[in-house]
Amino acid sequence: MSEINQLGLPVTIITGFLGSGKTTLLNQILQNDLDCQVAVLVNEFGDINIDAQLLVSYDDDMVELSNGCICCTINEGLIEAVKRILAREEKVERLIIETTGVADPLPIILTFVGSDFRDFTHLDSVITLIDGETFTPEHFNSEVAYKQIAYGDILLLNKTDLASREQLTILETYIASIKNNPRIIHTRYAQVPLPLILDLGLTQIDSYPEAFHHHHHSHHLEADGFVSVSFQSDKPFDVYKFQKFLNEGLSNEVFRAKGIIWFSGSQLRHIFQLCGQRSDMKSEPWSNPPANQLVFIGRHLDAERLRQQLNDCLANSVSV
Repeated sequence: MSEINQLGLPVTIITGFLGSGKTTLLNQILQNDLDCQVAVLVNEFGDINIDAQLLVSYDDDMVELSNGCICCTINEGLIEAVKRILAREEKVERLIIETTGVADPLPIILTFVGSDFRDFTHLDSVITLIDGETFTPEHFNSEVAYKQIAYGDILLLNKTDLASREQLTILETYIASIKNNPRIIHTRYAQVPLPLILDLGLTQIDSYPEAFHHHHHSHHLEADGFVSVSFQSDKPFDVYKFQKFLNEGLSNEVFRAKGIIWFSGSQLRHIFQLCGQRSDMKSEPWSNPPANQLVFIGRHLDAERLRQQLNDCLANSVSV
């Protein structure tokens, strides 16, 4: 059984007001050569400018692209659309859902963390786009704007080329009043390195940590000062130290982390995912000798310090 099945299908929810750049971001994902099948759920196809050259087949509710992506409408309801994706012969490897601009993302989040799909999917990230030019707390003094920011794991402050420095500072201050240590990425045209908002493909980590590390991310990331730092150890972590590190020690510039964790005293391997401030841990039996393997992605990270912090999480032989 592959890792993907044990974890369930990763789900990314893209939220943000009308005109904030959600569709632009979706188009990037659909046209990107991600080496994996992506299903995108949208409210209507009209929004998405699907590249005619990529088009393979088209019916009322589903469009198939030559790069393995499919695009579906949520006409008959989200749950029905997801069931249809899960039932397909050709398996997809990730699911991306675009909420309408005026939607409170919470009901959608609850669909995946609630009972319906918990065994088949896991919520990978909630990405909130904010229009840096026109968004003002007064302008959108709404419950929905508040919730989109509050539930976002990573906030893309978009159209920064159109907004003044001053406007961006006001926005960041407003965001900080809603969220503690928000993870904010400034973007234009919703361009963001996809490894930051999508999962990192655990299967590769498992088998070839080095190859995975170098090949997979460097070309997507370097341009924007993003780096990925990997950590490996054949000693286990102390679970309390690791938890404390996540809660208190983790740099605000870490946007994404993922890996396989070995905790002292536990017989299981723990699959760890972090997006923004939300992290998720699933456990299963080891199939190979226990070890720690982690990758952290962020901006201008101090790799030495991060590795030192992780070393400090290792369980000491001296019991405390």
